[in-house]
Amino acid sequence: MRVVEVTAYGGPEVLRMARRPEPEAGDVPGRVRVRLKAAGVNQADLRIRAGRYADAVGALKPPFVLGTDFAGKLLDPVPGMAPGTRVAGFVPWYEELTGEGTYAEVVRVAPEWLAPVPDDVEFTVAASLPLAAATAQQGLDRLDLPAGSTLLVTGASAVVGRLAVQFASAAGMRVVAVAYEGDESELRVLGADHVVTRGAPEDVVAKVLAGDPDRVDAVFDGALVGDALLPVLKDDGVFLALAPDRVPTAERNIRVETVRATPDADRLRQNLQKVADRELITRVADVMPLEEVAEAHRRAEAGHRPGRIILMI
Repeated sequence: MRVVEVTAYGGPEVLRMARRPEPEAGDVPGRVRVRLKAAGVNQADLRIRAGRYADAVGALKPPFVLGTDFAGKLLDPVPGMAPGTRVAGFVPWYEELTGEGTYAEVVRVAPEWLAPVPDDVEFTVAASLPLAAATAQQGLDRLDLPAGSTLLVTGASAVVGRLAVQFASAAGMRVVAVAYEGDESELRVLGADHVVTRGAPEDVVAKVLAGDPDRVDAVFDGALVGDALLPVLKDDGVFLALAPDRVPTAERNIRVETVRATPDADRLRQNLQKVADRELITRVADVMPLEEVAEAHRRAEAGHRPGRIILMI
C-alpha cells in the first residue's frame, strides 16, 4: 500500500511516498482495519516532522508515518458496524508511538476510536472533525467554566478555534474570538459575541483590553500564542495551552491547563450528526491528493488558508 514517510527531521521535502505491506485482518489483536478515503493535516504533524517534538517521541525515529484524523470504510466487523461502514476517528499518535499514522491507504485502529459517518457527510468533511472537535471539547472540559464566563478564543478562523467558539457559546459562555479579517460575520453567527481581528499579540491584547469587560475569565489558545496573552486574563483566570512549547508561566494566581485529546467515539458520533444536521460547522481549507503531501505541509506552515487541509487517499 502507499504511505507517506518522514525520512528524516526537516522541512516538507523530507516527506516521501513509499510502499509498505498492507495490514492483514487480525494481524494485531484488538485492532481492525480501515481503508482510508481522507486524512487531515494537523499542526502537530508539522512540528513532529520538523523535529520540534523529537525528545517527546522517545525511541521512535524516522522513517515513520504521520497523521491522526481519518475517514474511510471499515474493512473488518466491529460490534454495531459491519464491513463497508463509513467511519471516522483519530489515531492517538503520541500515545501509540508506533509510527503508524494516517498518511496511508489502510490503517489499524482500535474499534473504540471509531464513529459512523452519516451518508450525507463527505469523507473530506468527516476527516476534518475528529481531533479538532475532541481538542475543543476536552479543552473546554479542562477550563471548567460556568455559564456566563467570558472566554477568549485565539485561532477562531481555524478548525479547532471555530469549534471551540461553537461549543463554548452552546454552553452559555460569552465568547471573544480572535480571527482573520473577513470572518467576523460568520463567527458571530456561530456564537461569538465579539470578534477581534488577528494581528501581533500586543495588538490583540490592546484590542481585548479596550473592550467590555476589559479582561476575560479564560483563554483558549487555539493560535498557540502563549505568554503574550496573559495580560488579557483576570486574576485567578485560567489559560488553556494546546502545544507543549506554548505553555505560559503562571502569574497572578492564573491556572494553566494543557490538553492532549483522546478519542471519544460517543462525542464524535454526536458531532458528526450535528454536522449532518448543520448544527455544527467545521472548515476545510484545501483538498489535495496524498502525493502532494509536501505541498500540503508548505501551505499549512504558511497559513495559506484557515481550516484543515485534507489529503485524499
